[in-house]
Amino acid sequence: MRFDSAAESERQAGLDAAQEAIQRGELVVLPTDTVYGLAADAFSHEAVQRLLDVKGRSRQMPPPVLVGAPTTLEALATDIPSWLRTMTTSLWPGPLTVVCRQQPSLTWDLGETHQTVAVRMPDDVTALALLKVTGPLAVSSANITGEPAAESVDDAQRMLGDEVAVYLDGGPSPSGVPSTILDTTSPTPRVLRQGAVDLETLHSFNNTIEAES
Repeated sequence: MRFDSAAESERQAGLDAAQEAIQRGELVVLPTDTVYGLAADAFSHEAVQRLLDVKGRSRQMPPPVLVGAPTTLEALATDIPSWLRTMTTSLWPGPLTVVCRQQPSLTWDLGETHQTVAVRMPDDVTALALLKVTGPLAVSSANITGEPAAESVDDAQRMLGDEVAVYLDGGPSPSGVPSTILDTTSPTPRVLRQGAVDLETLHSFNNTIEAES
């Protein structure tokens, strides 16, 4: 099913259908502030494995987790430094993914994470509305591995087809630039992927952050 998130008459119907699909362990394509995402229930091993299978990714490439509020980071991660709390409070929602040590009490299985979790809060009204009713979602770019990331719902549907239960159409992606990924699990934080948030901005919160190597 495909729903136009810009049309008020379809938006809520699309969100309801997406929520039900997530609860059934199915996959949903949703718009974000970077590129379109392929979403699954983060706490369902079967749903996450389906996401990896559809993308053609191994368990060695676990998906990030999208959240609906900055405070959710506390429930998913541990050993969060004060500067990172300040950073996410300032830059979320937005195109910044932070890799942290995950809470040991979490019972999910995202793949070979080595007890870490990558977390982001997207700046997109449809994505945030869905996250509000589903809770954290495992979300990877809506494409087959090796193909360009989907910048429209048509791109995603062309690659993923009937493997996805619900497509939420939010129009063209605002920039097509991926999020910056920041690894905070070591004493010296390091940029794993330079994306929409530049190093200068990151350094305003912690000037020891190393650039992408």
